[in-house]
Amino acid sequence: MSLKLLDCTIRDGGYYTNWDFSDQMVDTYIKAFNELPVVYLEVGYRSKPQEGYLGKYFYCPTYVLKKLKANTNKKLAIILNEKDVRAEHAKALLTPVQEYVTMVRMAIDPKNFKRALVLATEVKRLGFEVAFNVMYMSTWKEEKDFLELIPEVDEVADYFYMVDSFGGVYPEDVREIMTLVRSKTKVKLGFHGHNNLEMALANTLVAIEEGVDIVDATITGMGRGAGNLKTELLLTVLQSQNKLNFDYNALTKVVDDFTLLQSEYDWGTNLPYMVSGANSLPQKQVMEWVSNRYYSFNSIIRALNNQSQGKEDNLSLPSLTNKTKQYTSALIVGGGPSPVEHSEAIDQFLLQHPEMLVIHASSKNALSFTEVPNEQIFCLVGNEGHRLENVFGSRKIRGKCVLPPFPRKMGTYIPKAVEKNAFELKDISFTDEFQDSHTAIALQISVDLKLTELYITGYDAYSGEISQKEQELYNENIQLFKSYKKQTDKEIISITSTGYKQLKSDSVYALI
Repeated sequence: MSLKLLDCTIRDGGYYTNWDFSDQMVDTYIKAFNELPVVYLEVGYRSKPQEGYLGKYFYCPTYVLKKLKANTNKKLAIILNEKDVRAEHAKALLTPVQEYVTMVRMAIDPKNFKRALVLATEVKRLGFEVAFNVMYMSTWKEEKDFLELIPEVDEVADYFYMVDSFGGVYPEDVREIMTLVRSKTKVKLGFHGHNNLEMALANTLVAIEEGVDIVDATITGMGRGAGNLKTELLLTVLQSQNKLNFDYNALTKVVDDFTLLQSEYDWGTNLPYMVSGANSLPQKQVMEWVSNRYYSFNSIIRALNNQSQGKEDNLSLPSLTNKTKQYTSALIVGGGPSPVEHSEAIDQFLLQHPEMLVIHASSKNALSFTEVPNEQIFCLVGNEGHRLENVFGSRKIRGKCVLPPFPRKMGTYIPKAVEKNAFELKDISFTDEFQDSHTAIALQISVDLKLTELYITGYDAYSGEISQKEQELYNENIQLFKSYKKQTDKEIISITSTGYKQLKSDSVYALI
């Protein structure tokens, strides 16, 4: 079979693991592929230093590539992110790995194609096979300048890849674009398909049918956002067509390892990725939203629809400060169990302070204090409006709703029962971080209303073994409490047990 297969699991899968994979997993991967009919393994990026932690396979140190090369019978490939690398950087990045790496691919935005040609020339001069991975295939028809430059790859490229970055093309698009590119270059063609619309297999098979020279896939489809064509699926289909033969035992071993990893990171398509693919919207943004705990699929889809229609937001609201009477104190209620466990005592505390505002940072405990006369505010972030409706059911929602500043990137949803009592913040001024957090909204309300005393309950923190998202929430709240105290010089007093040392601790029982 003249068609070449490239597996880029380690490189593309790194978007989920921050480019860290255990040595055991990589060893299993390398040994398995030694028995499989794949020509290239793309094992990561070579990158200039970047801010923040990025793992081993984002930088691919020389010793890592040396070890991989010693253990594999495949050709190794690495990729350069063209937006971060210029021709003058190529020698320092690539000369140390010349004896280990066969092919250097470049991830290229069509808008930067002319600049990429200069980088490619230098990479070719250093003796590597060169592949242009040109992204955003579904938008190429609008990129006239890029299309006119395609013939210039004849001098510097070994492969010209069509990359369906948004996962939004269909088989007829693959045929049309391959015909267009073939009319402009003699370079061998490649195809890299994302799986937002679950079209990666169909599109790849059409590309093969049309005579593409090389195609990409990843084990279990692991890759940015919705992921890619599954290597195991492609191999199985090609074997059923008598185009190749391979050892399923070897394939099973590596698939088993990555299936376990998938249960942790949960890559693959879902409704938001489908909507983003169908509308050619960025994978990176959707991936961030999907992993964010306060954004439901419904709120993400609302945001994607707004984005595809060029809308900033669907509703602007009046300011809270103009519609609320003056308060001197408030109780912020979080989502922990303590407000329920101590509800009678907290009721007594609120009854003794009828002028105290109750601010619900979470809908979880929204029914805890319905029998007290205190005015109540519900912070609505992401899909919290739907959660509030579910909590109250057929009961009347008594109180105001406050939302983040306009425009809200997730759009706006407000329960009908409180539409006339919905307000927005002008800005989040006490912190630059975590501005979509429920806690940030609650603390900003206290800033805007110039409260002199701020109490809190339901911020119990976590005990025992906690999930990654719980740890992230804990760390986030710590930063918000620190920022609030620094900006206002006011203590936040927890009246129930808390694991947050940044809060001053008191007892509701002593206060009543």
